[in-house]
Parts: sequence; C-alpha cells; structure tokens
Amino acid sequence: MTDIATLWEVGLPLAGTAGGLGYAKVRAPRVFWSLVGLPVTTTRFALTYRSTMDVCGLTVQPSRLRAFMVRNIARRPDVQPVPPKVRRFRVTSTGLRVTLRLPAGLEPADVMAASERLRHAWGVHSVNVVETKPGFVELRMTGYDVLRRVRMPRRHPSGPMVVPVALREDGTAFVRDYLKVPHALTLGANQSGKSMYQRNLVAGLARLPVALVGIDCKRGVEQRGYAPRLSALAITPEEADGLLEVLVGEMEERFDLLSEHGVGDIWDLPDDIRPAPVVVLVDEVAELFLVATKKDEERRDRMVTQLIRLGQMARAAGIFLEVCGQRFGSDLGKGATALRAQLTGRTVHRVNDKQTAEMGVGDIAPDAVVTVLTIPPDRPGVAVAGDTSGGWSRIRTPALTATEAAAICAEYAHLTPDLPVLAAYRPALPVSVGDPEPVPLVKPNPATA
Repeated sequence: MTDIATLWEVGLPLAGTAGGLGYAKVRAPRVFWSLVGLPVTTTRFALTYRSTMDVCGLTVQPSRLRAFMVRNIARRPDVQPVPPKVRRFRVTSTGLRVTLRLPAGLEPADVMAASERLRHAWGVHSVNVVETKPGFVELRMTGYDVLRRVRMPRRHPSGPMVVPVALREDGTAFVRDYLKVPHALTLGANQSGKSMYQRNLVAGLARLPVALVGIDCKRGVEQRGYAPRLSALAITPEEADGLLEVLVGEMEERFDLLSEHGVGDIWDLPDDIRPAPVVVLVDEVAELFLVATKKDEERRDRMVTQLIRLGQMARAAGIFLEVCGQRFGSDLGKGATALRAQLTGRTVHRVNDKQTAEMGVGDIAPDAVVTVLTIPPDRPGVAVAGDTSGGWSRIRTPALTATEAAAICAEYAHLTPDLPVLAAYRPALPVSVGDPEPVPLVKPNPATA
C-alpha cells in the first residue's frame, strides 16, 4: 500500500509535467523549445558534431604539417579528418545560429547540399545555410515550424526604403528593400494569401514618406480602402493607360533634374530638392494584357511598353514597381517576358499551374519550383521569395485584414506627398454615411475624357 501511495505521489507530478510539455509543444512551441528543445539540441550538437560532419562528407584530409604534428608531437598514429571549425554559437528564441569556418577544400555549396542530413542528425525543424563572407557560413537552425504561427521579429533590417513584409522559415524577417531590389513580381492563386502579402506591404509603405500609386482594374476592389494614403489610383484600363503615361513623363522630368545636378540617382540629390519616391502597385496585371478589340490591343501595347520603360529606367528616378497577379505566362501577350525580366524580386504563393511557378521562380531558382507546387492550400500566406541572384526561401505573411490595412492608411494619410502631376488621379476619400451625394472614387481624367 505504501508503494502504491509513493508511486502515486511521484507519478502524478511527472504526468502533469509531461502533459504540460506536450501541450506547450503544440500550443506554445517557443516555450517548449526554450525548456526542452534547446538543451537537448545543444547537447546533441556538442556530442555529435565531428562525427556528423564526417558522415555528411563535410570533412577534409588534414594538411601535411598537421599530420606531421599529430604523428610526431602528439604521438597519435591516427590522423582524423578536419571538419569546419565552429567560430560562433548563438542561441535565439526560435533556434540556433552557428558560424563555421570552412577548411580548404570545402565550399558553401557543399554545406547547403548536406543541410537536410544535418537537420535529421540534430533533430531540428530546418537548417538554412547562409554564406556570410568568403570562407564562412552560418547554420540557421530552427527548432520548430515558425511559419505555423507567424510572429514577426522585433529586430529587422532598416533603411529609407525598407519594409518588413513576412517571416522567413529561418526566423528572420523578409523585407522589401527597394534600393537593392527596385521592382518585384508577386503571384498567387485565389485564397493563396497574395492579397494579405499586398496588405502588409502597403501597411509598411504607408508609414514611409513615399508616394503610393495604385492600379487596380477590378474597379478598385482591392485598393479602394487605401485611398487616404494613395497619391493616385486608376480603376479601369483607360485610366491606367493615362496614369502610366503620366508616370513616364514624371520619370523623364526627374532625369532632367538629375542631369542638371550631375548625379545618377535621386538619393544623391540634396534633401530639399529630392523628389518623393514613388511605388506603383499594380494589382492583377493580367487585366492590362487582356484585349477584346483592335482599339484595346493598341492600348494594351502602349501600357505594356510604358511598364517596361519604367522597369528599365525608373529606379534611378525613384519610381519602383510592385506587379501582382494570379498567373503570369508568355500567353498573356507581347511584352510579358520582357516585363518579367525587369522584375528582380519574385514572390510566388500557391498557384494553379506549373507554368506560372516556372515563370515566377523557374528562371532564377529552378529547384524552388517544386517547393511552390507543394504549398498546401490550408496555409494561406506561405510563399517562396527570391531574387535574380538565385537565393530563395519560404516565407509567410502575418494575418492582416483589409479593415486593419485601411485603418493604417488613414492613420498615416498626412504622409502622402503632394505631387501636382498626379493630381488628376488623386482618389477621393470614401463616402461617409449622411453625405448629400456620393463622391467619385477617382477624379475625371482630362486626358481620357
């Protein structure tokens, strides 16, 4: 009887602790990682590092000098292969960061190829390899699936045109840095999270002193709520045609300003004469390519030509493109491939066909196409993000409703720059209840009237 009571007194707390840890693993993975995953993984890493590197093929034969010293000074007959040297070991709230110094004979691609084997050997959720500088790589290990419940990190890169948009699978922030990646293409099927990505992007841009220009040919359904923060908005192909022509004219005027001051970029101009940066948000780009009549075809060719010109030259003038659509392929018509070539950044959510995935990331990272095609439909916001440098990663945007994005735009409406050239396309504020008569969303365009 005494033994049973003892077992009950000891077993009940243990069962409660095990149950609590099991609950934390599912509902609070960050807490479970800190209490259990971190010490277990750290111990496993320390005890198995050399053997893991050896079986994964990440060791090299020692130099002749090292072999001589081992045999003749240390008096050991066996000379062990040399693994990468651990230079830094850092703990984070989501995983581990380990900086390795690669020995002669290894390159970062070797470590990247073995990342999946390293993940299983150390029992972590993922291992991402990043080259920090020549001869050094960083293993970014995550202890759990950080994309399941997105929590943006407090620290992220900052700058005059940097916007945090999503969370990478390695626990770092994915940002849109327009000075490094001026133009981007975002693709995704219905219910893939593409609109949520755009809302996070607009919410971040609304806090910066930049001019936002919207082109939403679905009668402004997506971008109507951003009206307080938009400097211009086109909701029909006819208005988009006129607005793109105005933007090209503004670009040419800015080039004249740069020429007068002998500089090649607006960021080299003095603050008092530097024009405000402009971000052009194109929603559903396929609507600009579709035609029904010969007249529509002429307008389509003109709009596509203007977009390509902006993509080729507008970066120095401080005009940036964010092109968005459900699909993107050569069958859209003439100019689609040429436009895609100017869009350095690529973000592809779940798509309905392989061609769209290939057009989105196939030309910059062919191995990312398979990842795009395997994005599950029950995880909206998950995407593959990359650029023309070949690097890519899985990301997920935090949940943000259209109402919340509209509220942010209204809060920062005072930051909207005054650009007289876009005055004809400045959207009117949404109509409030009790107004005597409705106000049009966009003022009439004299160029197309």
